[in-house]
Amino acid sequence: MRIVTRENILLISNEASADLAKKIAAELGVPFAPMIRKTFADGEIYHAFPVDLAGLDLIVVGATHDDASHQELIDLLDGCHLLKAHSVNLVVPYLGYSTMEQAKPDIFEIAKGVTRTRQLFRTLPNFAAFIDLHSESVLHAHCGNIQTTNIHTNRLIVKKVRDIGLENFVLVSPDYGRSKWVARLAGQLGVPHTAADKDRFAMDRTMVGQVAGVVRGKTAVICDDMIRTGGSIIQTADRCRQAGATDAILIATHLVLAGNARQKMMEHGIEKIIGADTYPGVQSDSLLDVYSVASLVAESLAKQFRLGG
Repeated sequence: MRIVTRENILLISNEASADLAKKIAAELGVPFAPMIRKTFADGEIYHAFPVDLAGLDLIVVGATHDDASHQELIDLLDGCHLLKAHSVNLVVPYLGYSTMEQAKPDIFEIAKGVTRTRQLFRTLPNFAAFIDLHSESVLHAHCGNIQTTNIHTNRLIVKKVRDIGLENFVLVSPDYGRSKWVARLAGQLGVPHTAADKDRFAMDRTMVGQVAGVVRGKTAVICDDMIRTGGSIIQTADRCRQAGATDAILIATHLVLAGNARQKMMEHGIEKIIGADTYPGVQSDSLLDVYSVASLVAESLAKQFRLGG
């Protein structure tokens, strides 16, 4: 069996995830190599690797939050094979279309969470890691010849909540689908938890009914895997206050915050949102408190490659 060493590993990324990729490389103790990119007059994009890849173990980091980043990631993965890398290992911090993992019957929609993940798997990475997937079903969107993992950020979330020194709080899931995950977090933190009653009635529209009175007199810490438009999580915060919560803090791994989501949050009295740096461009500011998943990803990769300390 071939032994992988740090001297033989190289980490690259698509353009969108370069900042996170550099952090992962530093945590893992391997070099990060920025791609050579040029844009031609007709809009076509040129890519070149900065070094010879033959015989190297490549780690390719790339969020697929938009079509251009998704296509660039596919180009990089295929390019690694073309230039005879020994192994190609994929890290997807944020998987686009991840909420569309099931097609509704009789309306002939495409389950793009599955089809887009299959496109990545068709490049035949040896290993593929994702972070806090909306649904782990996409891990199985291949023919069984790719090793996959979903990296859970629970440990980082628990640490973050403890670090900010919250007292007298309760964890809240915005729907019953996430309640088991929130219950696990609550168990680690030693606090109560509850779930809101949510109904989806359109593609991007939900209605939150009620929240249990366990939030009365406490800070409601509302936890989800992502905040996209913010509609349901804002409604959950409003229902928590109506049920007697003294304040509401939001936690989500993937801070998409599409459109005017930030403005809506502030209009509804949300003053703090905690999340990870998985979605490209997200940084801490007066509203966002962003932690990095780099150490967690590096830990998973070190285990995959069986690297020592």
